[in-house]
Formats: sequence, C-alpha cells, structure tokens
Amino acid sequence: MVSVSVGIVHADESAFLQPLAGSWSGKGTVKVRINAPTINVTCNVKSDTTAGSLALDGRCTSLVVFSRVISADLTATGDSYTGSYVGAGTGTARLGGKREGDAINLGINWARNVNGDRRAQMTIEKIGASGMRLTTIDTDPKTGKSVVTSRIDLRRN
Repeated sequence: MVSVSVGIVHADESAFLQPLAGSWSGKGTVKVRINAPTINVTCNVKSDTTAGSLALDGRCTSLVVFSRVISADLTATGDSYTGSYVGAGTGTARLGGKREGDAINLGINWARNVNGDRRAQMTIEKIGASGMRLTTIDTDPKTGKSVVTSRIDLRRN
C-alpha cells in the first residue's frame, strides 16, 4: 500500500517583494478630495519586506500646506494580498487584492466615507530595477468616472 500526501503549496512572494525593501524618495500628486485641486508632494518612504509581507511607512509633504503620514501593511498568501492602509485621513482602511505581474492591485475599504463611499483602488507597482509607483483611484460620485487621487513615483535612495 502506498500513501501519498498532497499539500497546498503557496508561491513564495520573496522574489517580488525583496526588491521593494529599502528607503525611497520621490514626488507625486495628491487630491485630498475628488473636487479639490491637485497638490504636488515630496515623499520619503521606508519599506520592509519578508517572503510574505510588505510594510511601507513614510510621509508626504507640500510646503506648509500638506503633510500626511502614509503606511501600508500587507501579507501575501500566494499572489493574494490583505492588510491595512493609513493615508487618507479617515483612519485605518482595509486592503485586499492580487498581484498581477509587477503590480499589486488592491481594493480599499475606507474606515469612513471618502468621496461619497468607502471604496477605492490602490496599486503598488515596481517600475524597473529601482522604482516604485503608488497610485490611488476613486470614483467621482457625480460623474461615475475614475479619478486618480494620488500618484507618487519613488526611486530607491
């Protein structure tokens, strides 16, 4: 009699996540609300990774007008990611989604209503060997169109 044991094997995300570790800086744009003017920001972010997690902690500023802490903590199970995000000024939001190629595409569930509801999207994308782009997109409640509410391009320090 032969016994065969089969277990579920989850892909190790370390090859994708490890290059995201380190100190990053860059520039981008932020809209505090969909109908608000775009603010140019400068950001500094520190990223820590393991084979199955990504933690981003940083701050974005614009002169004296705007300063906001941003952070995301994600855990990977295969190519699926769950976690939390702080950065919209509404408290801790929940994140969930999947990695597709060089991008982690996440749904955001805000702690409170933002732009008329509690939902938006976030993408954390590797750009080449030393770049990372953080993008959030929300839906304009008046038009139903997608609006980029933040786009931050970072380079490794």
